[in-house]
Amino acid sequence: MARPGSACPPPARRVMVAARALLFWALVYSYCGVCACIAGLRLLWSIGRRPGETFRWVVRENPPACLNDPSLGTHCYVRIKDSGLRFHYVAAGERGKPLMLLLHGFPEFWYSWRHQLREFKSEYRVVALDLRGYGETDAPSHKENYKLDCLITDIKDILESLGYNKCVLVGHDWGGMIAWLVAICYPEMVTKLIVVNFPHPSVFTEYILRHPSQLIKSGYYFFFQMPWFPEFMFTVNDFKVLKSLFTSQATGIGRKGCRLTAEDIEAYLYIFSQPGALTGPINHYRSIFSCLPLQHHEVIMPTLLLWGERDAFMEVEMAEITRIYVKNHFRLTILSEASHWLQQDQPDIVNKLIWTFLKEETTRKRE
Repeated sequence: MARPGSACPPPARRVMVAARALLFWALVYSYCGVCACIAGLRLLWSIGRRPGETFRWVVRENPPACLNDPSLGTHCYVRIKDSGLRFHYVAAGERGKPLMLLLHGFPEFWYSWRHQLREFKSEYRVVALDLRGYGETDAPSHKENYKLDCLITDIKDILESLGYNKCVLVGHDWGGMIAWLVAICYPEMVTKLIVVNFPHPSVFTEYILRHPSQLIKSGYYFFFQMPWFPEFMFTVNDFKVLKSLFTSQATGIGRKGCRLTAEDIEAYLYIFSQPGALTGPINHYRSIFSCLPLQHHEVIMPTLLLWGERDAFMEVEMAEITRIYVKNHFRLTILSEASHWLQQDQPDIVNKLIWTFLKEETTRKRE
């Protein structure tokens, strides 16, 4: 839309914009179809090999003990007035201390921050949130309720409901995307930004269109545009895909990582095996192509970006490019033996790096 007083774009420019939009959506839905075909072939292969096992999945009725470990904090709930949604979070550390707000990725929930809840509660009020649609947080049924502006507003409203006007904001994966956007839209609410294995959103959208290798790695973004089928594929062979994401050699925690225990895996299976538990998380992706690219880009607070170089989903080159969008002190640390699940993979190193960053002077300018 043209600004008031400016001339309308010439017809040739309008045609070019429309053509680019058409090509973009053609790419989105074409690749969605390709990903769906690949998933369908895998399903047929599974049916052919183990028909009895393919459609077996178990709803875990009782949570494993680790989800109620008192050393992780207290389970709490807050209802947001404007949206009416009830959010679940786990909080550790004394009330009144500076707030550290933790945003998880996909397919995760508050428990992915267990190592950080224990570590930072000595000096912070640490809150690990279940994002909209995840875990015990309410899950609206329509995908329109998961647009990025809704997710950004959630964080603002939760911050205020907790009695704070600012925080140290930490996000991983999809939670990293939300953290970047909150820092861009509400800079006064973020004293320091810490992101794990997700680049600045503008870097992501520009890079993925220029690098077919990243387009392939992000195939699930396109696959998730389909209704119901992605949720079904997660349930095949009793959530084999979910287990493999965290444990396989290709995508799981690295060989030198802090591997998930059997109880940790059961925690994830308990959360995502509940009826309808996958639709909310996947709905986060179903509106993303209508929300990007961004109109505003700059991040003005000190920023730490941590990256596992063995990430199977995000190419490490995006990490360094992110530097151009941070107009303050920017620190990037790449861990060579770490996976996508960095804060669970290398918790001791991650925690040490975060402590170092938090104790640095906030007035330092970008190097």
